[in-house]
Amino acid sequence: MINGSLKSKLDKLWLDFFAAGIANPLTVIEQITLLMFARMLDMQETRAEKRANRLKKTSFTRIFPEDKQYLRWSHLVNLGAQDQLDLMLREILPFFKGRLVDRSSLGKYMQDVQCLIQKPSLMKTAVNAVNELPLQQGDTKGDLYEYMLGKLTMAGYTGAFRTPRHIIRAMVELVDVKPTDTLCDPACGTGGFLIGTMDYLRRTHSSRELVHDETDEVTGEVVKDDHGDPVRVYPGDLLDPYREHIENDMFHGFDFDATMLRIAAMNMLLHGIESPCIEYQDSLADNFADRFPRYHKDCFDVILANPPFKGTIDADSIHKSLTAVARTTKTELLFLVLMMRMLKIGGRCAVIVPDGVLFGSSAAHKAVRRMLVEDNQLQAVVSLPSGVFKPYAGVSTAILFFVKGGQTDHVWFYKVENDGYSLDDKRDPVPGSDLPDLVTQWRKRTVKKMQDRTAKCFFVPKADIAANNHDLSINRYREVKYEEKEYDPPKVILGKLRDLEQDILKDLDELEDMLG
Repeated sequence: MINGSLKSKLDKLWLDFFAAGIANPLTVIEQITLLMFARMLDMQETRAEKRANRLKKTSFTRIFPEDKQYLRWSHLVNLGAQDQLDLMLREILPFFKGRLVDRSSLGKYMQDVQCLIQKPSLMKTAVNAVNELPLQQGDTKGDLYEYMLGKLTMAGYTGAFRTPRHIIRAMVELVDVKPTDTLCDPACGTGGFLIGTMDYLRRTHSSRELVHDETDEVTGEVVKDDHGDPVRVYPGDLLDPYREHIENDMFHGFDFDATMLRIAAMNMLLHGIESPCIEYQDSLADNFADRFPRYHKDCFDVILANPPFKGTIDADSIHKSLTAVARTTKTELLFLVLMMRMLKIGGRCAVIVPDGVLFGSSAAHKAVRRMLVEDNQLQAVVSLPSGVFKPYAGVSTAILFFVKGGQTDHVWFYKVENDGYSLDDKRDPVPGSDLPDLVTQWRKRTVKKMQDRTAKCFFVPKADIAANNHDLSINRYREVKYEEKEYDPPKVILGKLRDLEQDILKDLDELEDMLG
């Protein structure tokens, strides 16, 4: 989470944009993001230079060619206000739209982007402000974007908020994505799950001797995460045999917000994925199969998602194959049906759903749960605390893990009570996160050893679930231990109350004497 000082700087920059006549909040976000992107490209180039030096490589693929090095942020930040504006308008932005985006999926979303900063003074102020942002620290980019998004009056209504990175990381670890998999997020937003998967692949495919602590480029100090632990840099050198697949065929995302897709494509490029399939498409719409016949059915090895689950959509626009299974306009149910359809047989899915999906009594709720349990292998239900998505939503949620096809014999339940952050609107870091234990218990889970339903995690046989209308809420099956507590007899309690009252009266008498 960003601190008060950083919020103040961002608020001031926001007001500077408003004072300059750029009043649309989404436009302000886009302009700040564009400058952040320019700086992060320079940071990526710097890291590539350092990596080449460590590996003793004489050459590497540059983002900025030798004759375009003056377009880097480190050069822009040292120019005067007018020169900064001229360079951005005349060369940097055309470079983003031209040679840079020609080698990535970013091109289609960058063609219509414009630098709306027309005043040299605003450009200088914005460049200086973005230059002070700690973009090299952990997930600050995402936190900054989430904070800016919170300024939109529609943010809480539309559900357009970022899934916390630590939740994404746990989900990716439980699914255990492989570098040979094909991955999709059918409601990708800014690409958090796709980027989280790339981070996981680097963590699991790096030579131990090349892993090192991340250092601040200015101070040289080790960068720490929210809990004070060093942030580690994983080069992902063992991914080289899979590089072509990762860069061109592995990552897929769909969304119908062009600005979100532009930010997603920027983030993917900054994470070394030059040509992901990031498409402008409502994946629930009836034209999805026509536009993307390859992707709409039996296509992906893994799906990771937190689809929007606030509100409904027009029934006439929904693909008929979805409503044939569940006659509903609730997006949280339709996305589940969609994901089951998009996966290959044996494909794995981890998806966040509101708790209502687990126990809802409508025919559509029951039909979707029955399909999960009876027609697929529902592996796990992980209950999350209700404050995970604060301050934007306080709804209780859970993570469903299932494999397409096969059969469900037992379902593993786990109750997360502490995700490492306070469950109020501030979401401050707190010790004792359950997420590491979640991953540990998942990896060593066995039906025989996890039968105690009073524990944090346990298995429930399919027969029990089917007998309860396929209810998947953990409270339906978890048993609570009630310890008998002995109290003093009533006469003893009354005696203690009288003694306490006498002490109070005595103190009042002494106070009255002191006052004369």
